Amino acid sequence: MVSAIFATTGYAHEATNQAEFVARGSVEQPASVTLSAAQLFKLADEARARHDFATAETVYRALAKDRDLELRTEARFRLGMMLADDLKRYSDAAIEFRRILDDKPDVGRVRLELARMQAVLGDLGAARRELRAAEAAGLPQEVEQLVRFYSRALDARKPLGGSIKVALAPDSNINRATRSDTLGTVIGDFILDEAAQAKSGIGLDLQGQGYIRLGIEPGADLLVRASGSALLYRAADFNDVNVGIQAGPQYVWGGNQLTFSFGPSWRWYGRKPYSRTIGGNVSWRRPTGKRSQVRIDGGIAHQTNKRNPLQTADNFTLSASFDRAFSARTGGGLQIYGFREAARDPGYSLASGGASIYLFRELGRATVIGTLGYGHLEADARLFLYPERRVEDRYNASLAVTLRALRLGGFAPLVRLNWERNRSSIEIYDYRRVAAEFGVTSAF
Repeated sequence: MVSAIFATTGYAHEATNQAEFVARGSVEQPASVTLSAAQLFKLADEARARHDFATAETVYRALAKDRDLELRTEARFRLGMMLADDLKRYSDAAIEFRRILDDKPDVGRVRLELARMQAVLGDLGAARRELRAAEAAGLPQEVEQLVRFYSRALDARKPLGGSIKVALAPDSNINRATRSDTLGTVIGDFILDEAAQAKSGIGLDLQGQGYIRLGIEPGADLLVRASGSALLYRAADFNDVNVGIQAGPQYVWGGNQLTFSFGPSWRWYGRKPYSRTIGGNVSWRRPTGKRSQVRIDGGIAHQTNKRNPLQTADNFTLSASFDRAFSARTGGGLQIYGFREAARDPGYSLASGGASIYLFRELGRATVIGTLGYGHLEADARLFLYPERRVEDRYNASLAVTLRALRLGGFAPLVRLNWERNRSSIEIYDYRRVAAEFGVTSAF
């Protein structure tokens, strides 16, 4: 009999399946020995105990292909624990835990181990999301102690890390421009150059970020982050490249996390400098109960516009978000934001605000995320050329699917569809846009 190791979660299974283990004594005369599942588990456990991890992994993976779901689950859990604790292959361990949850989303102990792997890999947001999902699934009292332990363990953050995303991005309106070939002004209609009209294209979307964390004292770190993104098209006049670096202290106490950051960023559009920004941000995050958390962000920056000095401005941002796990497989959140741009010319000064909601659902070995958003914008004054002051209502929606069943190593394909509609009192800012992304993202 095979006794499973999920006793603390109320998960237990006894397997009597028979499995065949082939031991090759020689090339000429292979010997075939039939072992029960219990014997194979014992063989793998003994191999792990004597540090013969190759043999243990081979046997665990063979058991993980059994037709019996409970036996597969047990094998994958033992394999994941060995990969994590003995071999330090955290990404591979996370994949095994993720596979278990695709079939059995309510196994809290496995979700806790997945959260631990994500924390070690530096994806603290995903780790906290899994902890909230574990709470939503329901946990015995003794397992809740592990939740508190892992929550505190998130404070022991990874000192060095980063991420990268690569995707193809077909877009019906890469420059977010009007489809009209004329522009109404106070002195009559202007004929728009083709470059000022909506253009479609397929871009290469590259995004990456890296960070280093230096301990200052218990509960305080110096966090230095560098990030970059590039949206590249065959028509290089529409290339959009951004690079930035920020540094500042991060404090953690209780369930609170407070982060300060300051630094410059640069943007190039169409292979030419577009803007330079210097500014700072502050972010505060705190859990609100076992299943949810709240986050507040604020920032101040000075942006120098290289193309039009009248658009050089001081920018102020403030946002608040709330995230909650509804069940082990389902969650969502709400964000509200405000933005103020005080430019040299009142016609370019504006205020905007809006809200967005998202929902996610795990469906087998795929995760579906839907988002809806609305924003309103108003300029301080009318620009001389236009007949009206700029006033806009912007609507957007997206649907993203991560296909973990088609993973490549530690990554899985991502498909995202985006729709955007901007209604503006100024014709040149009135546009529609449909875009997609086909790329890879983390598989856990």
